[in-house]
Amino acid sequence: MDAAPSPKTIVVVGAGIVGTACAHFLRRDGHDVTVVDPLEPGDGTSFGNAGVIATSEVAPIAMPGLLRQVPRMLADPNGPVVVRLRYLPKIAPWLFELVKATRRADAIAAALAPLLAEAEGAHDALAREAGAADLYRKPGWLKLYSSERAFAEAAAELSFMRRYGVRYEVLESEEIRELEPALAPIFRRAIFHPDCGFVRNPKRLTERVARSFLEKGGRIWREKALRFDLGEGRRAVITEKGRHAAEVIVLAAGAWSRPLALSLGARVPLDTERGYHAMLEPPEPALSRPVYWDDHHFILAPMEHGLRLTSGVEFAGLEAPPDYRLLDRLIGFAKRMLPSLKGEPRSRWLGFRPSLPDSLPVLGRSGKHEGVYFAFGHQHLGLTLSAISGRIIADLVAGRDPGIDLSPYRAERW
Repeated sequence: MDAAPSPKTIVVVGAGIVGTACAHFLRRDGHDVTVVDPLEPGDGTSFGNAGVIATSEVAPIAMPGLLRQVPRMLADPNGPVVVRLRYLPKIAPWLFELVKATRRADAIAAALAPLLAEAEGAHDALAREAGAADLYRKPGWLKLYSSERAFAEAAAELSFMRRYGVRYEVLESEEIRELEPALAPIFRRAIFHPDCGFVRNPKRLTERVARSFLEKGGRIWREKALRFDLGEGRRAVITEKGRHAAEVIVLAAGAWSRPLALSLGARVPLDTERGYHAMLEPPEPALSRPVYWDDHHFILAPMEHGLRLTSGVEFAGLEAPPDYRLLDRLIGFAKRMLPSLKGEPRSRWLGFRPSLPDSLPVLGRSGKHEGVYFAFGHQHLGLTLSAISGRIIADLVAGRDPGIDLSPYRAERW
């Protein structure tokens, strides 16, 4: 590691896994760091994801041909995307930008690739330093296809993986059964990603990182950031409980980042991809790794406290009440997929993915204000890219070269 930077007073806005990772690496450099968030660490979106460190996902959401697929996806009640009609006028500009981004799919993948290449090593360091190594392992993950059509539609994704050096194996029926004997014999093909890690309790990982940060002298305040004071000769985060002076501000508030970013001069088209999960009793025999049924667009992940089913995407904003009907329909498919799975869900949950239409986060220095840094908008890769994002923010604050060209992630790209 390079020489220690001059200590600074830093406020991180956001106590999800991205914000706590930023705080961890900044505190490791010796800075005086405070985190502000109205929720406890990990109680937001970081609570409920599938736990996959998905270093394989170099292909963007905005893939060529997406526009042709949209009518079929929206017409399928069990499909990967649900748009509530009342929210359609609000999400329409975001969807328009998503379609435009399909023309830059190659450039987006090229920008995702270096972050993903560093993600696993950064996670290993984060888990080890925070005393959370027991929560992190590397079993790989499995994408399953019960129809030849679904597997054929993965060809473009596989092309991106080959182009950017992502390792994968194509498995046939018998090989699938050897790897995961508990699965029903209904899958014709699978793609196995051997290099992907898995966090068997994302909330507990966030809590461990936060606890380690506190033990090393950091502070976490249950306060909601309202605005920023960026006057000449002063800088501070204003919450509903007071004013926190800072030499450096890091905005890592996930799905709640857009209005705060706007107040900092960053007009970004951030919106919310709502994702659901159900917690089910652990089956016997069980799965040994996360599995994704591509035909029906859900993941089963063997968490330490049960089996988690995560759904696709709903567009309805931050305020609409949850609609668990799609999740309940998917439970029937999950039982078909995994015959040992019994019973009804123990709990259901709704979370909010902070997503930008081009599948890239906002990561790096503000182009408008000195001492302001951004780390939000990680869409489906929030857990995956959390540790490397935290390390990059610490490098920038310290004046170190992060080793990655950050220009594709700047807020001013919009």
